[in-house]
Amino acid sequence: MAKKISFKNKEGQLLSARIEFPTGQKPLSFALFAHCFTCNKNLSAIRNISKALNREGIAVLRFDFTGLGESEGDFANTNFSSNVSDLVSAANYLEQNHKAPSLLIGHSLGGAAVIFAASQIESVQALATIGAPASPVHVSHLFSRSLDEIEKNEQAMVNIGGRPFKIKKQFLDDISEQNLTDSLRKLKKPILILHSPHDTTVGIENASQLYGAAFHPKSFISLDGADHLLSSKADSQYTGSVISSWAKRYLENEEEISLDTNQQVVVQLGDTGFTTVVSNGKHTFLADEPKSVGGEDLGPTPYDLLLASLGTCTAMTLRMYSNRKKWDLKDIKVHLSHGKEHALDCEKCEDEKSKIDTLSRIIEIKGDLDDTQRNRLLEIADRCPVHRTLAGQIQFRTELK
Repeated sequence: MAKKISFKNKEGQLLSARIEFPTGQKPLSFALFAHCFTCNKNLSAIRNISKALNREGIAVLRFDFTGLGESEGDFANTNFSSNVSDLVSAANYLEQNHKAPSLLIGHSLGGAAVIFAASQIESVQALATIGAPASPVHVSHLFSRSLDEIEKNEQAMVNIGGRPFKIKKQFLDDISEQNLTDSLRKLKKPILILHSPHDTTVGIENASQLYGAAFHPKSFISLDGADHLLSSKADSQYTGSVISSWAKRYLENEEEISLDTNQQVVVQLGDTGFTTVVSNGKHTFLADEPKSVGGEDLGPTPYDLLLASLGTCTAMTLRMYSNRKKWDLKDIKVHLSHGKEHALDCEKCEDEKSKIDTLSRIIEIKGDLDDTQRNRLLEIADRCPVHRTLAGQIQFRTELK
């Protein structure tokens, strides 16, 4: 669930932002995402990483730096220091309107920016960098052919990523004064450094320098095969899942997990395709359709989930019954499938519409059990609560909210 918002930077200019909230629940924590140099908040990789964090109950604010995307201001008048200042302004907005951010994430130059900003945002408990340079001055290689012109004329129009930008000398002066590794040594907060050994924009040696300067607890993950912008959806999704799993260890969450509804489960369809987020508050996962029917195959299908519900309930019921009887049940495996068949007594078997749904369940039981006990467990399987629900009369109540 995304919400478009705006906040003011220290110059009073409105910066455009979006907050991605977890599906159907109150956020446990808030993260602040800093994108790469001249990028914007809508980069697909950023969205994929945000969604992965959402599934762990973490809301993510991503925004356009001054003069970029939909934000006010002149990019030519910005510099690395103003980017850091924008991050602090974003953190202030979260603190005043939601909850102060406990996690900072930065991509490329944004990774360098969050390292500097972390020391100015007291609420930060951990930070993660993706393809970050070990020095902000590294970004000058993007317009190396114009450096002489910038020095001579105080400014120059440069082409970055196929788009024209005006770079002023004050930008070069600012980045040359920043000492990132020194700031990292003083920071002493948990940090996760993610970098691809195939990154041709910011070399892998930068990750080594950052890791060497950081204090423990520090972690490094190699994004093998990924490019600098995480153009592959699989790479950005992997990056998001790694960050969200790692961050949970360091984020203090005193809030109780609860859904923002009086129902038991919330299901929300994604931005495109069939990918769907399922949440009961404590647990969140994806459902999807296979690629053969237009899905992304990022999770089980609806019928897979139906079978899983019956299978898990069957296994749990047999475990509880055998425990109560003190039987030697060592393992249970339930094999399930769904199909459509004609009823045994169908009158119009030639009509495809006369087929009924069938759920096939094969139960594999291991343990020192005699035939009487095994047959009894087979009877008990049909008494599991989900089986009774599916086999009984069900009333559906559907309404619009």
